[in-house]
Amino acid sequence: MAGDGAGAADSPNVGAQVATALILGGLLAGSFWYMAKTSPQSAAAERPAVCTAATGTMPARYVSGTRLCEVLNRPDLPTLLGTPGEQASTAWGSDGWTGGDDKSPSPEGNVTLPTYSVKLAVSYDRFPVAQLGRLLGNTAEPTKVLGRQAVFYSDRTLAFTVPLGDGGKAETRTGGIARHLLVAKDTKDGGGSYEIIIWRYDQAMPDDAALLRIAERVLPTVPGWAGR
Repeated sequence: MAGDGAGAADSPNVGAQVATALILGGLLAGSFWYMAKTSPQSAAAERPAVCTAATGTMPARYVSGTRLCEVLNRPDLPTLLGTPGEQASTAWGSDGWTGGDDKSPSPEGNVTLPTYSVKLAVSYDRFPVAQLGRLLGNTAEPTKVLGRQAVFYSDRTLAFTVPLGDGGKAETRTGGIARHLLVAKDTKDGGGSYEIIIWRYDQAMPDDAALLRIAERVLPTVPGWAGR
């Protein structure tokens, strides 16, 4: 995959290719978060949520969205987020694909809590994280996580409010800041990435320390991480 990444860098269309990946992937570009009128607090009142299985079937050589949800929805996730008194409200996986003719898997797991919404996604594209970091704008902050190339960046969310029951209209408005951490899938940064995204319902700035704690605890438990 390292060769593929280098080839992409030499192509005159690499900017367009990467931009397309960012727009279509849903992992590396803007996050769109769905919020129902009822609060996550009421959903989590009795017991922590368990993962709802992803629809569809992901080929066995790829990690599934359901599995990503399971590794993310761990008992200490609230503590890693800095909200130890909370518990998961909802949890689900999604098995998606990105790109045009040359599609690549983009599974993800999602967990919501009263304060935070958290996403763990895997991209199987050929773009190195270092290359993507140069295209993510002035919020991009290159770093290393668990010995691998990584980059922090931010984007603005859109909030969808859908009233439950009779009356009222669905609304769309500007949401808070989502904080992202991209981590290379291998130690040589040969293409593909893991991504963790956190966002707060109160629209306050997410905590980078929490994002890093999640990465350090969760990523080594993702199937395919060890020995790469």
